[in-house]
Amino acid sequence: MKKQHQVILSIGTNQGNRLKNIVSCIDGLHNEIGTLIRVSKLYETPSWGFESEKFYNCAVVMHTHKTAHQLLDECLLLEEALGRMRSEAEGYQSRIIDIDVIAFDEEIITSDKLQVPHPEMQNRLFVLLPMKDLNLDWRHPILQMYLHELLIISEDKSNCTYIQNLDIPIAKLKLDHFNYIAIEGNIGAGKTTLTNKLAEDFNAKSVLERFADNPFLPKFYEDQSRYAFPLEMSFLADRYQQISDDLAQFDLFKDFIVADYHIFKSLIFAKVTLAEDEFRLYKTMFDIIYKEMPKPDLYIYLYQSTERLLINIKERGRSYEQEIPAAYLDKINNGYLDYIKSQKNLNVLIIDVTDRDFQSNQEDYVFILNEIQNKISGQ
Repeated sequence: MKKQHQVILSIGTNQGNRLKNIVSCIDGLHNEIGTLIRVSKLYETPSWGFESEKFYNCAVVMHTHKTAHQLLDECLLLEEALGRMRSEAEGYQSRIIDIDVIAFDEEIITSDKLQVPHPEMQNRLFVLLPMKDLNLDWRHPILQMYLHELLIISEDKSNCTYIQNLDIPIAKLKLDHFNYIAIEGNIGAGKTTLTNKLAEDFNAKSVLERFADNPFLPKFYEDQSRYAFPLEMSFLADRYQQISDDLAQFDLFKDFIVADYHIFKSLIFAKVTLAEDEFRLYKTMFDIIYKEMPKPDLYIYLYQSTERLLINIKERGRSYEQEIPAAYLDKINNGYLDYIKSQKNLNVLIIDVTDRDFQSNQEDYVFILNEIQNKISGQ
């Protein structure tokens, strides 16, 4: 899965209730378009290029999987929803809300609809000053200059006045209170997708299961009875080694760890795939290892219906998964639910994501964040 794009947007308004306009725009961007991970201070600035009332301006950093042009189209729709009426008159005009795409990673984009980086950003203090608050290691890909260098050479000496700080939408979700979060679910439920998004958005270290490196996995799907035991033993050994290593290696630059599996899944899958005598032997080994493993501070189980799982598995196109029967997925799901019911001291959150696409649909991702927030706050 590709990393999310890092986008810098500039927001401005000089009509109506300017503070309300800015806050509504921030909420709309985060809830409908992409995850806002940083927000600058709010500034009052003179109009640029024409005479009018003063503007309120800020800048934000967004994470998104959308393309630059998809992002632009959605920002224009949000402007319209917030009341902006575009005029055919030439030149700059007052506006209830204005969203400019300033940067899209460090790409250079030139089209009829969009130019990135914004061609006037280096000449506008109301863009540069809020961007400085974002503390980004970003370099202008055309001018080959960092933000502090752009500020030095800028000829715009406008009086940009600090008004107040602004809330960051994801700040209320205190995931860094946890040391270790495990994301679990059936095959194709979206564990890795959610793990990567949380890690990128909340500055966490991601631990991803190395299923693709297991030589027994394709063989297992061809001949389960022959390869079930070596497959489950190899997964158990690898999961134990990976989690032990990653949890032991504290990363000074990350706030917590989020993994797309918990080692107990080994026992769940083994119970489904192994013969009775093999499972007894396997469980003996598992119990020894499990006692030594750290337990997650938060265990999130992504539930999806079997019908939806089969669609997801088909869409992601791993050849060795295409013949997985529905009955097998049902058994795995029941195994997870039985495990969850049996764990009295495990901090569990079950989220039904059957009808949600939290990679492509920001509203679905925000739904998951809200579910986590409700769990943390005890609602």
